[in-house]
Amino acid sequence: MPITATDILFKFSGGAGNSDPNASLGGTMSTTQITSATLHNLFDVVTGAESSAGDTEYRGFYVQNNHGTLTWLAPTVWIESEAASGASVAIALAGEAVNVAMETIANESTAPVGESFTSPTTKGTGLVIADIPPGQFKGIWIRRVVPTSTGAQAADNAQIRVEGDTNA
Repeated sequence: MPITATDILFKFSGGAGNSDPNASLGGTMSTTQITSATLHNLFDVVTGAESSAGDTEYRGFYVQNNHGTLTWLAPTVWIESEAASGASVAIALAGEAVNVAMETIANESTAPVGESFTSPTTKGTGLVIADIPPGQFKGIWIRRVVPTSTGAQAADNAQIRVEGDTNA
């Protein structure tokens, strides 16, 4: 049976029991999955002070191949869509190897060390991850930038997509 969408899990970082998106600052992969299509499922609400002064925040999450036997070949991650609200996101692969916990950052305003952020918008320009064997994972960082004097938005969002191949 091939790898299907239900075999690919998106999980918080921040420790095995972490279920708080605001604590998803790297470290051990959580057992808690990120709820898709839910407002504030990874980043908190931008306050008036943050939108006035500008704000840059980081979150780390994991993508996991939960298939029992198949390796996920050359998965690629990109920003599938982003609301045009003034805020923007960029992604970076964690510098650690597949199945190794990503570094932990001190707080949401601290960038991970050595990662290079980019904003690919197609699979062809996406970031290619090394093959992910069954049950293993890879860390991904997201940077959200809210420029100074950004107006209020009701539902600002971005969608991250990951696709890969399988031998079955």
